[in-house]
Amino acid sequence: MAMAHDGTDEDNGKVKILNPHLAYLQEDVLYHLGMSNTTHDLPAMFGDIKFVCVGGSMWRMKAFADFLRGELGLPRDEESQRNLCEGTDRYAMYKVGPVLSISHGMGVPSISILLHELFKLLYHADSRNVLIFRIGTSGGIGLEAGTVVVSHAAVNHKFDAIFEQPILGHLVSRPTQLDQTFAQELLECSKGFAEDFPTILGDTLCTNDFYEGQGRLDGAVCKYTTAEKLNYLKHAYAAGVRNIEMESSVFAAMSNECGLRAAVVCITLLNRLEGDQINSSHAVLSDYQLRPQRLIAYYIKSKLNKAKFPKA
Repeated sequence: MAMAHDGTDEDNGKVKILNPHLAYLQEDVLYHLGMSNTTHDLPAMFGDIKFVCVGGSMWRMKAFADFLRGELGLPRDEESQRNLCEGTDRYAMYKVGPVLSISHGMGVPSISILLHELFKLLYHADSRNVLIFRIGTSGGIGLEAGTVVVSHAAVNHKFDAIFEQPILGHLVSRPTQLDQTFAQELLECSKGFAEDFPTILGDTLCTNDFYEGQGRLDGAVCKYTTAEKLNYLKHAYAAGVRNIEMESSVFAAMSNECGLRAAVVCITLLNRLEGDQINSSHAVLSDYQLRPQRLIAYYIKSKLNKAKFPKA
């Protein structure tokens, strides 16, 4: 029988699952991951996980797993490169030593589904003290393209650090502040890449879509002016927002609920004060997308080295 955490006691770093109904399930099916806690030995498969990295596309997260495998000096055999969610076409998951690299699709609904099942997977696996990252692309506000943004908080359209979820006819609000110590550690690590790319700390605006929700002028529908768009983006900048994407709010909210230390690290593909369309070359965009991966890989590697060789 699957047991559930009710959030009332400490679990020594174990993921908190705040759902008493799970205790009555004979089997907990993680449908979109193609697994369950009875068909798969989740503790054997994932009990050693210490880091989870999630990002939008299947291709990008496979590429990150391959990159991280090289950084950690792990073998590139067929089994290590297998998609662990191969039984479903929704997400892709790769295990690189104590790290999971998983795609979450595009937008709040898609990542929300992934996080519910991922956090249950980590709970059933008895994974402890897990750090979770969202690696993403974004539009910058007042930043040059190619800047890495480590998020202070995920904010909504009013620039408030809350995520609102309709549940049973009620709008439930959850905080979306991110772990500040974690963010500062990443910012400190970024100093090693200062000559290659800039990294800054700022709030991230999370929207419900790519076009009107982000004030773009190039969608199929647009009933506001250029001046209105720029006025909104300048207000966002004044409120501390430095980039815009579509997943960080629920990522921060659910990580907070389930007791995981979380960070959002995104690359800016353009400055939205200067335009709306992404027209950089494929080579340039590939370089940009590697930048947050390099920073996070360095952070993970440094943490693993400290665990292996602690100071006397």
